[in-house]
Amino acid sequence: MGIQDVIEGKRRWRAHMARVKALPPDYQIVYKEMQRYLFKAGPIDLLDGPSLSGIIDFFEEGVATGKGVLELVGNDVAAFCDDLIKDSRARADIHQESGVDL
Repeated sequence: MGIQDVIEGKRRWRAHMARVKALPPDYQIVYKEMQRYLFKAGPIDLLDGPSLSGIIDFFEEGVATGKGVLELVGNDVAAFCDDLIKDSRARADIHQESGVDL
């Protein structure tokens, strides 16, 4: 990974977080909880894949239609996240495959 890759990654992350900050406060809270959960349990390609930006797209559509964030994700945010990543390869899968105990 070269310096240009690092710079581009930071630029993309800042643009991503600007979109999060443009959401209503309740959406921001739920997004940050989802982000925290997904960073711990989520897929290994979370940052490079469509997961986080897809969530923001979904939230922006919800805001545009006037829906509350819990109308979109339900009351169990962790279950919603689990459903999002159910077919993704997670960090725990890599450890299990290598025979390392967590």
